[in-house]
Amino acid sequence: MCTISMHVSILSKPLNSFHSSKRRSSKSWPVSCILPTARLRASCSSQREEAHQLRRSGNYQPSLWDFNYIQSLNTPYKVVDGSDLYLTSLGFRLLRQHGYNVSQEVFDCFKNEKGSDFMASVGRDTKGMLQLYEASFLLREGEDTLELARQFATENLQKTLDESGDEIDKNLSLWIQHSLEIPLHWRTPNLEAKWMIDAYSRRPDFNPTILELAKLNFNIVQATQIEELKDISRWWNNSCLSEKLPFVRDRLVESYFWAIGVFETRYERKTAAKIITLITSLDDVYDIYGTLDELELFTLTLQRWDTEAINRHPYYLQLFYLVIHNFVFELAHDILKEEGVINLPYLQKPWVDLVEAYLQEAKWYYSGYTPSMEEYLNNSIISIGAPTVLAQVFLTSKDKLYKYNHIIRLSGMLVRLPDDLGTLAFEMKRGDVAKSIQCYMKERNVSMEEAEEHVRFLIREAWKEMNTAGGCPVRDDFVEAAANFGRAAQFMYLDGDGNHSKLHQRIASLLFQPCD
Repeated sequence: MCTISMHVSILSKPLNSFHSSKRRSSKSWPVSCILPTARLRASCSSQREEAHQLRRSGNYQPSLWDFNYIQSLNTPYKVVDGSDLYLTSLGFRLLRQHGYNVSQEVFDCFKNEKGSDFMASVGRDTKGMLQLYEASFLLREGEDTLELARQFATENLQKTLDESGDEIDKNLSLWIQHSLEIPLHWRTPNLEAKWMIDAYSRRPDFNPTILELAKLNFNIVQATQIEELKDISRWWNNSCLSEKLPFVRDRLVESYFWAIGVFETRYERKTAAKIITLITSLDDVYDIYGTLDELELFTLTLQRWDTEAINRHPYYLQLFYLVIHNFVFELAHDILKEEGVINLPYLQKPWVDLVEAYLQEAKWYYSGYTPSMEEYLNNSIISIGAPTVLAQVFLTSKDKLYKYNHIIRLSGMLVRLPDDLGTLAFEMKRGDVAKSIQCYMKERNVSMEEAEEHVRFLIREAWKEMNTAGGCPVRDDFVEAAANFGRAAQFMYLDGDGNHSKLHQRIASLLFQPCD
């Protein structure tokens, strides 16, 4: 017989035993447990009688949103659950580039059962592949999954371009080409602004208000840059170096373009542009014009900052010494006024390090000596000039210089190696000192193609070290500027030696042509 008394078996104590000193809420127990005993013994027949009694009704309508509707809901804004490659990669990249320690394990769900590679099916998600590719360049030392991701994404994106033809969206195709050329993490936004605006305007879903604001911001920034460039141009014109020494390069605008890519504040950009302009011209003195005897004597004079010794130099070196001397002392004066400290020795030392590195290269050239790869890199990461600029703009004490020594060397490496790749053909034709590619070819007895690939490997390794060194939640301005030097170098030497028509077009577009 079906009766409610089937529940009684669970009650091993009298019902009143539940009402002990430890009071319990009635919601904690089934309703049947607190019913009188007589009710528990009621039969099914009494239930049927109760069912026929008249009862009130609220006349409620069925739910507007039934089970099937709720289960069918989907939204692109749901919390990432690891199954969306695009969102996982984008989130990883944004967090990493702001210094947060996101684990590479977020990509494990996209790998095969053995974990040896990414699943082939993932490669068909082109937008996801593009984001995975961009994310992979934020890898740090020991992160094999991200290295695997870079190789996998690169192969699949290149395959997409080669095989898809007109089938792929044109705007997406342009983004893939742009990224394969240089990944986002190796680009500086300041130099990419015009390209980004043009790319956004080609999107069918662009927001006209956002586009208009982006153009307005670009034009305002450009106006500020033009005023800065005018000021620097007056300083350069007053130095008379380009007028009196026609054998040196007049690269003021290009130098300011470098500074835009590296530094954020007006003071930093203007100071850096002046230093880069002087370095470019001084490089021509040591690389091309000066004799070894002249260069050795000039280096000695600068090591001692011996103004009285300039009478022993030819006119062009007298002029150069005084321009550098006056610049350094004016910079020291400005810092003394603003910060109340004398840091002249720390402003002089980077120039001494630079000319000593220049002199070493001159000695190698005149003796016909090809250094080992290690010898070359130890010297050339100084002679490239990035450490000189960073030290002059940022560092005011020996303690800071020591603290950032590894970052300075990495920055020099990230500028030197792209420079070598971009300028090799021009400098071989001119008969310059051996660069990294030639040093590696001779040392390992390999082809030029193998040497170039090794240099590209060294660039990736240097970026990996820079990512590791700079991986903290609070970004350090110095570390960011050091990395930006590497980013600017990728841009400047992309199509050649840093002085060609494509680069000039980009400079003109950024500095002299406002957005319509």
